[in-house]
Amino acid sequence: MAELGLASRREADDWIGKGWVKVNGRVAEMGMQVTPDVRIEIDKQAQGQQAKQVTVLINKPLGLVSGQAEDGHEPAITLVQPQNRWREDNARFFFHPSQLKSLVPAGRLDIDSTGLLVLTQDGRVARQLIGEDAVMEKEYLVRVMYTGVLNTAAANSAAATYAAPGAKARSAQPGQITQLSRIDDDDPVSQDVRSSFPADKLALLHHGLSLDGQALKPAKVEWQNPEQLRFVLTEGKKRQIRRMCEQVGLKVVGLKRVRIGKVMLGNLPVGQWRYLAPHEHF
Repeated sequence: MAELGLASRREADDWIGKGWVKVNGRVAEMGMQVTPDVRIEIDKQAQGQQAKQVTVLINKPLGLVSGQAEDGHEPAITLVQPQNRWREDNARFFFHPSQLKSLVPAGRLDIDSTGLLVLTQDGRVARQLIGEDAVMEKEYLVRVMYTGVLNTAAANSAAATYAAPGAKARSAQPGQITQLSRIDDDDPVSQDVRSSFPADKLALLHHGLSLDGQALKPAKVEWQNPEQLRFVLTEGKKRQIRRMCEQVGLKVVGLKRVRIGKVMLGNLPVGQWRYLAPHEHF
């Protein structure tokens, strides 16, 4: 049932225990072995229970954690209260405190990141977003500074090479490219980063980097404006974008998730939430 997307594993066990599942007309039993061609029927009581499950979309502000409270920081679920519901939410749900029960994050968003966070009671949604076989696009807008060049003028050539930390820039001879040293965070390029950032480093963000000894899947990375990149990922390693940027001399100064699958953050204000409407699907 879970593999067919009919229910989460926990729901399936619960429904089978209550006698709400039939296989080829017979009431199913826990542990029953079935073949792919069987006919599975779900009792209307189970369908009604599932219809009451809600999925909530939050525009998470800075300083809140996705899951359990940690190090004195409040979890994002504390925002899910009637006074924080977006006034333009047209979903036909009425808030009830019982909806907070079993409402868990389907994915995480770092404490120092903002944007779209999904909390759900629905195991099918959780499986779709964070299951072992999940392949879901997530889109981010990322403001960056470049700490990998000595000065803006020297960085105008995309052919300039990137030296190891501590290396000194050599004086340029006619017809030569000056080798640049890494600079510290006290003197980064923070304006018109796009002009300073070498094309080969952007190519590495697309594909060619590794984290924790594993090659990363290809990503879509492009400039949105001179100081902001757009990332589209299909995987979610811990602090992935920040660590990718560090490898190519970029420092992330702002990160916002704006889309998961087909669901957009849109105009949802920071610190507010809305329900996932019945017609919306990731």
